[in-house]
Amino acid sequence: MSEFTPLRSVLYMPSSNAKALEKAKTLPIDAVIFDLEDAVAPDAKPDAREAAAAAVGSGEYGRRTLTIRVNGLGTEWHDADIAAAAAAGPDAVVVPKVNSAAEVQQLVAALEKAGAPDHTRLWAMIETPIAILDVLSIARASERLSCFVMGTNDLVKELYAEHVPGRAPILPSLHTALLAARAAGIAILDGVYNDVKNTEGFLAECQQGREMGFDGKTLIHPGQVEGANAAFAPSEQAVADARGLIQAFEDGQGSGVVTYNGRMVENLHVESARRTLSIDEAIRSLQA
Repeated sequence: MSEFTPLRSVLYMPSSNAKALEKAKTLPIDAVIFDLEDAVAPDAKPDAREAAAAAVGSGEYGRRTLTIRVNGLGTEWHDADIAAAAAAGPDAVVVPKVNSAAEVQQLVAALEKAGAPDHTRLWAMIETPIAILDVLSIARASERLSCFVMGTNDLVKELYAEHVPGRAPILPSLHTALLAARAAGIAILDGVYNDVKNTEGFLAECQQGREMGFDGKTLIHPGQVEGANAAFAPSEQAVADARGLIQAFEDGQGSGVVTYNGRMVENLHVESARRTLSIDEAIRSLQA
């Protein structure tokens, strides 16, 4: 997966729901998580597994990033899920409650033993206190690991915390995971927003996640897609400023201090501007 694969909007879809899988083909989402875990009842899991694999292989989802969330290590469905996901060859396999580097290595070994193609990455869900405390070693455990997915509902539960606007009880955990992801050079996705009818609260949390540095947000309802796409994409003004800053820097090289719109421009600003343009280009490519 390239560094700038857009992951602004990543929607969980229950693989036991045929209508949901069909709906995902029409939504302007960057990625789909075909879910075999929380959204699927125990007696429906075998059929959901087959449906997720079929969806990945259908070729009907365009350029969207396609992932399968398996049931966690130690559950009765995990081994069969891993085998089916590896055979289907999605862009990534999402695993809940990854708690250690050793578990990452175990998961990667299982995927490779089951014949997962090289392009199939591992996305680790970070949703427990022990995972937060060991998050850098998890991030660096395997080159196949390419993304963290924050499981904020479970994290709140395990901390005995509360869901409050602004998420103060879990901000240290979110930031710790962000630090580890950036140190390891992997992507990181913000957790879900539960109150699907509270648009204002959702948009505020998207803005917070973007300002913190997340690459995108996991979603539980199609109505959240548009807001996430807008929040995690560079604005037209940001793109114009990035182009202007780079041009000013290139024009002013060798002349001492370079300024753009009255502010001094250094290499670090140019790197940020180039990243903004790369993200914008990747998003436009996805929409083409």
